[in-house]
Amino acid sequence: MRNTRALAAVGAAVAVLGLAAPTATAGDDRNTPSNIVALPSVVARGGQMTVTVDGCPQGGMMTSDAFGTTALTPVTGANATSRGTAVIRQDARPGAYDITVTVNCSGRRLTRPAAFTVIGGVRAGVGGGSSSGATVADMAIGAGLVAAAVAGGGTFWMRRRAERRF
Repeated sequence: MRNTRALAAVGAAVAVLGLAAPTATAGDDRNTPSNIVALPSVVARGGQMTVTVDGCPQGGMMTSDAFGTTALTPVTGANATSRGTAVIRQDARPGAYDITVTVNCSGRRLTRPAAFTVIGGVRAGVGGGSSSGATVADMAIGAGLVAAAVAGGGTFWMRRRAERRF
């Protein structure tokens, strides 16, 4: 159930990202940052996120309250695009964060509000669940499985005992 909600949230975030992306212009704004894309758009504390910026042919710097200052490097073969990888701080609070990009060309800046969302840390080994301990439903399922195993084992043992008499 939690995985379904997480996938739905990621799908909605990608849809919003696609609708919020600016359209191409006819002018030659190759040295002006025009589009900031953060993938994945939902990331846990300590996770990595790739940020791609159009209109940034010489690279630059990006900053956010969630990851500090990180370098953007030009992408070879891409026309005026730079990319950088940011690591989300362990102490980042869950919520939406902005990304500010400063391009090396004339110090131009662009801020993308609510570019990504930080979620709480992931608990390894429990399937990403955030609750601790067994719930009432877990206990009922476990008790039902134990009862079925006891009943099945008892039936099998009784049948084996009956076969030995003949």
